[in-house]
Amino acid sequence: MEYHQDRFEDHSLMVFNGDMLQAVMPANIHDGVVHSHQGLSYGGIVLSKTIQFHKVLEAYKAILKFLHDAGIETLFLKQIPAFYHQLPSDELDYLIHQTEGRMVRCDLAAVVKKENQLPITSSNRLRGLKRAQKNGLLVKEVPDFHDFWLNILEPNLALRHKAKPTHTVEEIELLKSRFPNNIRQFNVYHNESIVAGATVFETNETVHVQYISANEDRQTLGSLDLLFHELMKSFGNKTYFDFGISNEEHGTKVNDGLLRWKEDFGARAFVHRFYEVPTKNYVHLESILL
Repeated sequence: MEYHQDRFEDHSLMVFNGDMLQAVMPANIHDGVVHSHQGLSYGGIVLSKTIQFHKVLEAYKAILKFLHDAGIETLFLKQIPAFYHQLPSDELDYLIHQTEGRMVRCDLAAVVKKENQLPITSSNRLRGLKRAQKNGLLVKEVPDFHDFWLNILEPNLALRHKAKPTHTVEEIELLKSRFPNNIRQFNVYHNESIVAGATVFETNETVHVQYISANEDRQTLGSLDLLFHELMKSFGNKTYFDFGISNEEHGTKVNDGLLRWKEDFGARAFVHRFYEVPTKNYVHLESILL
């Protein structure tokens, strides 16, 4: 995460039981509040696979007490969405409730569960796929991000939202060099020219589409319909296919058109929950176990 250390003051924590690492919490501090790292798409307290509930309780209590003793009154905790778990792991939801954590934000993610994937029945998506095939579009995985960033992603974000990608092309290349098997780029070509693309982050259980963008001909060419038809086939071995959130204004609004487009591919809703936890409430955990 140090590639954007100029934007965040790191306050990540590691919890040990003796010499055994039990949990990690990527975090930063801002105006006296510790946040599950604001530079990460999802975060929270990451637990060891072998940890049991009583040790989760001890780890969470240790984090709150450590922060409280350091004079930090509030922990802003961004929970890891359930579809990224490798094992059932709702212990923290229970413990957050016990420490009077208040949910202050909730984002809506569109996710396909491959085990019971719904068929694509949308006439718009099927027509788009046929247009792409008729126009001879080709989807390819490529090692370089520049073509997509400079010719598709950055111009689209600037034109439609007056915004820039969260990552510069140099930052995404740096991350790719560190995680060569987890960050992948897929582009769509028409007559050998790029017309669309998607940047994919791959984990054990889930594939997450970090960036999606296409040029102004996407409707007439069907470029995104073909791209996601091929991506969902390519990652058929994953449990979940995550299209990402469709929220704006800090989770309070839903981009209806964007969400419906994702749902047309069979995606349905999971949530990302964000909590504010008073660190002094670590004392509530002292009498839970009988």
